[in-house]
Order: sequence, then structure tokens, then C-alpha cells
Amino acid sequence: MTRLSLATLDALKSDVIKPAYDPARVSVGIVHFGPGAFHRAHQAAFVDALLASDPRWGICGVSLHSKGVRDALVPQDGLYTLAILDEKIEYQILGSMREVLVGPEDIEAVLERLTRPEVQIVTSTVTEKGYCLDPNWELDFNNADIVHDLANPATPKSYIGYVAEGLRRRYAAGVAPFVLIPCDNLPKNGHRLKAAVVAFVAKLDAPLAQRIETDLSCPCTMVDSITPATDDALRERVAEAIGVSDAWPIQREAFTQWVVEEHVHQGGPDWASVGVILTDNVPAYERAKLRLLNGPHSTLAYAGLHKGIESVSEAMKDAELAELARDLMISDVVPLLEAPKGLDLVDYSEAILKRFRNPAIKHLLAQIAWDGSQKIPIRLLSSLSEALEKGQDVSRFAVPLAAWARFIRDKAVSGGTITDPLAADLIALGQGLTDDVADVTTVLAFRKVFPEGLASDPRVIAAVEAAYKTLLSRENVAA
Repeated sequence: MTRLSLATLDALKSDVIKPAYDPARVSVGIVHFGPGAFHRAHQAAFVDALLASDPRWGICGVSLHSKGVRDALVPQDGLYTLAILDEKIEYQILGSMREVLVGPEDIEAVLERLTRPEVQIVTSTVTEKGYCLDPNWELDFNNADIVHDLANPATPKSYIGYVAEGLRRRYAAGVAPFVLIPCDNLPKNGHRLKAAVVAFVAKLDAPLAQRIETDLSCPCTMVDSITPATDDALRERVAEAIGVSDAWPIQREAFTQWVVEEHVHQGGPDWASVGVILTDNVPAYERAKLRLLNGPHSTLAYAGLHKGIESVSEAMKDAELAELARDLMISDVVPLLEAPKGLDLVDYSEAILKRFRNPAIKHLLAQIAWDGSQKIPIRLLSSLSEALEKGQDVSRFAVPLAAWARFIRDKAVSGGTITDPLAADLIALGQGLTDDVADVTTVLAFRKVFPEGLASDPRVIAAVEAAYKTLLSRENVAA
């Protein structure tokens, strides 16, 4: 079958949405680190809408590890299909990704891009672990990539190292710093990213670090759209729908939201014109999303996998899990939150539950379960801590914690793999569990996830033990 490219745009089926601009006339104004499915379904779609009126903002995607996206998109002239799978199904060709580089192979090309004056924005979706932070949200100077980059700043491996070297070169060339916009589920992501960059540079050049501290704009953000991973079934579906083959299409639900802290960017893009929410209260949106969407997502992942369920929509067909998710959101989390202006948190929760039930999206629980050691403190333990302070019942918060412990134990016993930066530690932890309620003490003692004050609270111990007993009893019945 003919492959998607600029030359085959005219061969697409008539109902396929094509770029409202000439991709060949777009210039690169944004460098994005981590051009995976979420970025290509989310920020790149907002940029695609922007290019119709302002062609300055094409994207250079930079992969820090894999060459898969580059190898898929370069033969397609950067084009790919966005499949919007919801009550209404649409297929749209996006052309905002004008270049893809692979860090380990193209270090100098990446740094050269970062130094160009026309590149005014650097964005990122490198996952929580990609910011190389320690449990206190500060730069982890023991991280192997950070150690390497401090010793070899001209050949960085980490996102932080690339940003730091790019800024150093811009200052040396008399070019103003770019605007740095992180797009990962990290609380206060802009503040923490800027602090990490400044801390890194301070080890090499204290005066430059002070200039970056003064000059660099790094707004906080919140991003939201459910984006399952691409599989061969999607590739076949897209090929049939558009009339040509696409090596790496992506899929998401219709809902998409990007909230960015108001910031000064003279001559920057008109983000609001394409639906980006600019606000002075990103933390309220951030907390609502992390705790009302991401927290229940992780809950469904671990509790659903324990029941042998594969996807979010299937989990929502399980009456017990659906009730758990709804009660956790509305009864437990909503009372802890400040509502952003104009947002009703109960209505927001119900809308999220509707999104979870979307049968057109098969969001695998196994994918959501990745990087649990990084996600659980942000998505669940923050709410749990506040619930304890307010004297609220915490029994529902205990369910995903107990289910995560079973998840670790199952992987360790079966010889399976865990996708997590602490995978080796977690396998060792799982191997030490004995399928007894005493396992709770062992898991809660894992300080890389559970802070001592929370883990030693009798209310937490009792709640997790009760949930763990329930999970064990069900396993015994099933056996």
C-alpha cells in the first residue's frame, strides 16, 4: 500500500482532515523533547491548529533514546495520522512535526537547533523520571545521566543537560533564552524544571546560573487527554480509513486540554486562539487533574490488573471498580481541592468517568501501571496525606496501594518485568513478600515511595492491611 507523505496527500480519502497549511513552508520554532504518542496527539495538535495562521512554530522532535519515531516519520515527511476515537470518529493528518532527531546519534544537531534564534520555545514530555529529580523534587546529582552531563556538558544525555548546554550556547552567541514549557504530570513542573536547570548550571558556571535564574521563563502547565499506545490494530484501522499506510499513527479521545501559566513571551504564539487555557492558577487545574483523573487511573490500573482486566473501559464495566473510582473521586478527593474559577469539580469528575467508559478507546491498564514508584506519590499519596490531616476516611486510598503491592509480588514471582526506574528495587521488594498481611509492613517501609510519617500512621497501616487481606482472600478463592 502507498505510504503517507506530502506526495500522497491528494490520494487520501475525502473525509480525512488534511493540514490547513503547506507543511513544506513551515519553519521550526519549537524544539520538543520526547516526541512520543502523547506529545504527537496533544501539544503537536494544538501547534498544528496554530500553523494555519502562523507558520513559525513547526516542531523539531528530539528523542533522548529511541529512534523509532524518527524512522517512522522521516519517510513520511513528518506527517502522521491522529485518530480521534470517541462518539464521533475522525482521522486528521498532522504536519507540525517538521524534523525528528535522536539525541545519541544527533547530539550536535540538537544543540545547534537549540541555539538558533528562531527557536523560541522548548517543550517536553519526558515522563516524571526524565527530569532527574530526587524525592524532594530537587535535581538528583547522583543520577547517572546528570553525573555524565556535568563531566561532559558538550555531549549531554539528559534533558536537563541538553537544556543547560543549549542555554549556555545561546548566551555565548548573544541570543535570548528560549521559553521552557514542561508538559509532564509533575506538580509545579515549571518551577521544578527551572530550579533543576539552574542547579545544574551552577555546578559549572555560577554567574551563568544567576543569569538563567533571572531571565528564563518556565511556566507551569497541566495537560490532559487520554492517549493509548499505538498497536498494529490501529495501524490497520487507520490505513483502511485514510487510504494509505502510516507507520506510526496515534490515537486519543476527543477531549484535550492544555493549561499554561500566563507568562511574557514577546512575539510568541497566540496560544489562546487555538484553545490553550492561559491562567494565573495552574496549580488548581493541576491538582484537579492529577488527583481526579490520574489517581483514579492508577487505582483502576492496579485493582483492575488484579482482577485480570486489560483496559480502562473494561474496568469501568466492573461494578465494584466503577463504584470505587467514583467514590474515591467525589467523596474522598473533591473535598480536598480548590476548584479553578468556572470549574465544578463534581461535574468534572463525572465527565472524567464518562471518558473512562469510552468504548472506542482501549487504554491498557498495563500501560498506566508503568512507573508506579514515580506516579503513586503524586497521584495518590498527596491526597492521602491531606485526607489524614482532615480526619477523613482513607480506606479507598488504601486499595490501589494494596493492589500495587500485589502487582509487584506477582511480577517478582512470575519472573515478569516492571517498567519503572526503580524496577530492580521493586522486584527485590516483591521477592521478599510472603503473601501474608505482614507484607504491608514491608511495602510501607519502602522509603523511595512512602515517607515515614505517612507510612507509620496507624490509620494508613490499618486501611492498607484491610485492603490487602481482601485481595489475598480473593486470590485464595480464585485458586
